[in-house]
Amino acid sequence: MYKLFLISALLLASLLSWAQNAVEIIPVPVEMQVTDESFVIDESTAIQYNRDDVELARLAAFLTLQIEDISGLELPHNLKRSKNIRFTLIQDKQLGEEGYRLDVNSKAINLQANNRKGIFYGLQSLFQTLPSIRTNEQLYVPGLQIVDYPRFKWRGMMLDVSRHFYSPEAVKHYIDLLATYKFNVFHWHLVDDPGWRIEIKKYPKLTEVGAWRVDHLDKVWSERPPAKEEEKPTYGGYYTQEQIKEIVAYAQARNITIVPEIELPAHSVAALAAYPHLSCTGEPQFVNTGGDYPDGVQTAYCPGKEEVFTFLQDVLVEVMELFPSEYIHVGGDEVDKTQWENCDLCQKRIRQEKLEDEDGLQSYMIKRMEKFLSSHGRKLIGWDEILEGGLAPGATVMSWRGEAGGIKAARMGHDVVMTPGSPCYFDHYQAGPEGEPAAIGGMNTLKDVYSYEPVPEVLDQEAAKHVLGAQANVWTEYIATLSHLEYMVLPRMLALSEVVWSPSENRDWINFNRRLRGWHFRTFDQKGFNYNTGNSKVVITPESSDGELKVTLQTEIVDGDIVYTLDGSIPDLNSYRYKGPIEISESCVLKASTVSDGKILGLVPASQAFEIHKAIGREVEYEYPVSRYYMADGPNSLTDGVRGTLAVGEFWHGFNETDMVAEIDLGQTTKIHKVILGVLQKRKDWIFPAQKMDVEVSLDGEKFTKVATVDCPLRSDDVSNQTIDYQADLDEVETRYVRVTATNFGVCPEGHPGEGKPTWLFVDEIVVE
Repeated sequence: MYKLFLISALLLASLLSWAQNAVEIIPVPVEMQVTDESFVIDESTAIQYNRDDVELARLAAFLTLQIEDISGLELPHNLKRSKNIRFTLIQDKQLGEEGYRLDVNSKAINLQANNRKGIFYGLQSLFQTLPSIRTNEQLYVPGLQIVDYPRFKWRGMMLDVSRHFYSPEAVKHYIDLLATYKFNVFHWHLVDDPGWRIEIKKYPKLTEVGAWRVDHLDKVWSERPPAKEEEKPTYGGYYTQEQIKEIVAYAQARNITIVPEIELPAHSVAALAAYPHLSCTGEPQFVNTGGDYPDGVQTAYCPGKEEVFTFLQDVLVEVMELFPSEYIHVGGDEVDKTQWENCDLCQKRIRQEKLEDEDGLQSYMIKRMEKFLSSHGRKLIGWDEILEGGLAPGATVMSWRGEAGGIKAARMGHDVVMTPGSPCYFDHYQAGPEGEPAAIGGMNTLKDVYSYEPVPEVLDQEAAKHVLGAQANVWTEYIATLSHLEYMVLPRMLALSEVVWSPSENRDWINFNRRLRGWHFRTFDQKGFNYNTGNSKVVITPESSDGELKVTLQTEIVDGDIVYTLDGSIPDLNSYRYKGPIEISESCVLKASTVSDGKILGLVPASQAFEIHKAIGREVEYEYPVSRYYMADGPNSLTDGVRGTLAVGEFWHGFNETDMVAEIDLGQTTKIHKVILGVLQKRKDWIFPAQKMDVEVSLDGEKFTKVATVDCPLRSDDVSNQTIDYQADLDEVETRYVRVTATNFGVCPEGHPGEGKPTWLFVDEIVVE
């Protein structure tokens, strides 16, 4: 009897373990218990709900279609059966507007919520326990007890349809993906420089002209030339108002609010191509064809013209008739204000309204639009540039240039949505980039997204309440097809869904991977979705201190091993196995690869050259602080043996307006004969070379002597993107302390888009030999 009991107990434990592993819901619920029961959906199952509730009837029909699609069973409604799936509306403060309770036992599936939203989200969790495609097997639902509700109010995904147009069917497919993972906001970027995509009946040229452009599909976005007079626009498209109404209804049925974006005052080339008189110059122009703007193109509406405000209000009236959303997005980003500086009407407006400058003029425009939207019962939301010149009273800020704008707005008492470029731009690479489809640049891996915390630590409890949530943005310069779009959002959007829905304490990277690579990857395969299987590239991180350089290696592949070499050769299965930090004592090239299931992953190993010199591992003290946006790998990045590349985010320290003054203690008195400072030039990004480099030395750290001055080694006409070495060759100098000063270029020169604005200075390694 004891043996029988033991066997039964072990079998039960095994079944419970299997059931627990079989439940792979994303985003992970707030509370979930797996029991030893299960419910079988079959011919004896019916759906029960209050037949007088139209919303519940629609949800029951939605469930019926899903079950019929995967099994052929058509479940009856409100008929007496031995087993039931029951929808019940309750009053439970814990669940809020979107939460639900799901209880599954052998006789019933009970789904409770305060309203239809919660019932819908409960169904999404239920679907993730069932097959995703047609099966002949019985439909088993494991025994479950779930209490679930979202952490954030705003759980968003954006799609840019201006740079590349997506059909209504493709947009619905995108909405379906959002609904599956409990997102509730679809931010639809409908207009921009390369195309106007929404029918406005009062202004038909917006789609007759603004929706079409000359395109060069044989060239990448950044290399597409401006349109010529003789070229005929061939690429484009737009959504009719009837199509938009249908898509809005489709989204509403899936608990998704569509927030439309009508860009102003900038990113308006397409609109101004249709109606040139709305620009400052009134000159005719073409819809933008790619990443570069032709000389003289007008990119912003003229706020000095009253007819501009009439036009925008007319457009927004039609937009509001189509979209019932609480928020209307007005863009507000990247305004080239030199157009306004040279416009007599804009300058007259500044004087009349007693504005301080062009920033004030932008604020004036945003405030007028906010007041107009507010008069129609709507709220204005815009990118964080709407802070410039003063924020409109009821405006909500979408923070994309890091989190600074969101932090500032939250402290002012304004609601914010966090969508920083890192890690929330899904047009960036997620792996590789070797072997990956072309992307705009940057690297936001699955783990980067999963590790994101939308509420910055610097916010106090009151300000933190203004963080509505977070959103990922998909800009489509390099994403021209639905298949490519799927690849860029899958599986990163699943990671974000858990960030914005689940309690932060419930997040677990390894557990998330198990769930992801189970039901969800299997579903992607079965449905033919194009997705990224994971970033196998090894992350090489130098750690320098106390005169030593050590390197840590990491891989995002759960349970993956790492092999590496130090002689520049390609790692194989017989190479060194990584077990802990690697000490680097001489110059070398380290290469590393991930190993999983006995195979080397990735086309090209990660590689990093290390240059050992006398300042390696020494502390660096700055006279002026490094920008917190560009402080790669901490303060000792300048003495970690790694040289910067053209990638802005890697190994560079950035300074805006100030010089770089860095002091290094070599630890002991020694003789040196050379000092090299690496500097980056990417003028289009406002990153300019240093005017000069000064080198000073000291034996006591108090009294310094200048031993060299090195002017910028570039010709004045050399404006290409490049890294530059400022090299000081010295006579043998005995010193312990080295101070290096790089003088900031100053301000952007005449003709630059940032003319008169402070430049950036980017520096990397200080090599001391």
